[in-house]
Amino acid sequence: MVHSMTAFARVERAGSQGTLTWELRSVNHRYLEPHLRLPEALRDLEGAVREGLRQGLSRGKVECTLRLAEETAGKPLQVDRERAAQLVAAAETVAGLIQQPAPLNPLEVLAWPGVLVADANDPQALNAEALGLFGEALKELLAGRVREGQELARLIGERLDAMSQEVAILRTLVPQMLAAQRQKVLDRFHDMQAELDPQRLEQEMVLLAQKSDVAEELDRLETHITEVRRVLKSGGAAGRRLDFLMQELNREANTLGSKAFDPRSTQAAVNLKVLIEQMREQVQNIE
Repeated sequence: MVHSMTAFARVERAGSQGTLTWELRSVNHRYLEPHLRLPEALRDLEGAVREGLRQGLSRGKVECTLRLAEETAGKPLQVDRERAAQLVAAAETVAGLIQQPAPLNPLEVLAWPGVLVADANDPQALNAEALGLFGEALKELLAGRVREGQELARLIGERLDAMSQEVAILRTLVPQMLAAQRQKVLDRFHDMQAELDPQRLEQEMVLLAQKSDVAEELDRLETHITEVRRVLKSGGAAGRRLDFLMQELNREANTLGSKAFDPRSTQAAVNLKVLIEQMREQVQNIE
């Protein structure tokens, strides 16, 4: 089963120390590229979160945002004196560069993140709670990627069926198209009332048949279609393999178009290229 790289997950839990909320968003990317936004009090989780992503995902750009709405009711507030002193010192330095600076408002200092804090609870318990909730969010994200992957596989499967039908029809049409081309040559000679050399005609038809022989291209298209189905069924990190197969399918469709000598074969080559391009766009989202 293949997985999509596009998914979203959001989990929230209220505890004694406040409400924790994880939001995970993932989109397609060549490699695994995590972007973390964590509260200052929970920065220690970064290593564990990155490792969890590495264990669960192979590719994708993943944005992980953790929010902590601390429960302050009934808890005494404290001032982080060191942080407040740093903020005041920085403000005084800037004030020295300004003529007639406005006085520093103590309430503005208190509003600065990290200056006014509630009575801290056990930070280890908070870390453990946040990390456990991250595991739930990651599980939800993976489930979303699985569902998206199933839909992508279904869409690609429909295009593969249409390609197989095009190949089968074209294979049956090739002898008819050669016969029609032979009749056109005969009709031209007849219209010109020219003397027809049967041996020369056969040579021309053999040459045409050789130039327009698409049996090899049709065989390769069927082989690649079978391989795409196998990769979709095998699952795992299949995106790069499928992208390569899309290139090979497109190569055969281009060769088929270059050998076309009949409007029906030209249209078949165009139809195949359209289907391949539709699949290629879907494959870009597969992990």
